[in-house]
Amino acid sequence: MKKTILLLLVIQAQILLAQRINKDAVRQHVTYLASDKLEGRSPGEKGGNLAAKYIADYFKKIKLKPAGSKGYFQPFTFGESLNPHDTVQNNKIQRTGKNVLAFLDNGAKQTIVIGAHYDHLGWGNHGNSLDANPKNKIHNGADDNASGVAGVLDIARYLTQNNIQEHYNYMFICFSAEESGLLGSKYFTHHPTLNIADLNFMLNMDMIGRLNDSTKLLLVYGTGTAPELNQLVFTPNKDFRIKTDSSGIGPSDHTSFYLKNIPVLHFFTGQHSDYHKPSDDVEKINFEGEQIVLEYILSLLDTIDHLPRLQFLTTRNAEQTKSSFKVTLGIMPDYAFEGKGLRVDGVTEGKAASKAGLKQGDIIIKLGNYSISEIQEYMKALSHFSKGETITIEIVRGKEVLNYPLTF
Repeated sequence: MKKTILLLLVIQAQILLAQRINKDAVRQHVTYLASDKLEGRSPGEKGGNLAAKYIADYFKKIKLKPAGSKGYFQPFTFGESLNPHDTVQNNKIQRTGKNVLAFLDNGAKQTIVIGAHYDHLGWGNHGNSLDANPKNKIHNGADDNASGVAGVLDIARYLTQNNIQEHYNYMFICFSAEESGLLGSKYFTHHPTLNIADLNFMLNMDMIGRLNDSTKLLLVYGTGTAPELNQLVFTPNKDFRIKTDSSGIGPSDHTSFYLKNIPVLHFFTGQHSDYHKPSDDVEKINFEGEQIVLEYILSLLDTIDHLPRLQFLTTRNAEQTKSSFKVTLGIMPDYAFEGKGLRVDGVTEGKAASKAGLKQGDIIIKLGNYSISEIQEYMKALSHFSKGETITIEIVRGKEVLNYPLTF
């Protein structure tokens, strides 16, 4: 098996030299999905329905079979609190999401799922925005996650038109209501439209449109969910670097599949200051970088298509990766940061960190008595604090080490 993987890695490297992703098509998809016309693609609202129709029409155009419960669609309902700060959530409205599903039938016994969520925050009225005054501002979500949907659509086009990967079938799913708690992918894995036991692997793309020209860092999660994956992702190339996380649990739709014992890989080009803000617009997408990432993902699919069924492995579980905490700092972590500590990629105005004086680029190295060397330690530290408590936060800013009082 090791010799086979090494040979396939060489093939991957060779394939990366060929361009199979249509950058102009990717740009066209992102431009439409992130346009003001779609009003931030909120589930069940006008813009979300327009996005679902666009995706379904494209699947039909490239002659993929509908794979939903109603044609290309898989509708589901969910309750959302009118007040996002209401922990009891007695005052809910019913909303309707629609997953969009298509199937490439190669006559194989098993299927690979390629997915991304297409919903975003709409007009910023539902509580997830990080903008200081988000209401009634369109949150277009170009990177989050029009970029991932464009990847699904162009990979679907390539696989459908070229008929190269034939050892597995392919299911393409664009999920709704991810921003509300991975609800679309949870619904699919609990109400699958094909036998879930026949799913070999799930590949997820969420925010793949901002490959940094300086760091060139691509984050790949889930490499511990099957024995082959950790070796496979490290394809020799000069276009980007790879940082991996073995866990199958994370803040995107691959988690729903991992919890059903399906191996996963999740691709992400990193946080940025426009995350969950109205400024996440198409003009900031690095389309050359996204093309590189998608070519790389296609090369991985080439390799996995020639491997026998992947063996699922359990990684860190939800209890190990989540900490229960009653407070937040109001920051956006830089998940791509490779140094010691937690680098702040964004600060929400009016929250604890902002009031204490933290700025974008600060590196948190201590919260109270708890040293912070990476994000998991940060999350565990937060679990020890309560609302109203005042602590000292220690940061590195440039060459200085600074201490500030911080009240949660």
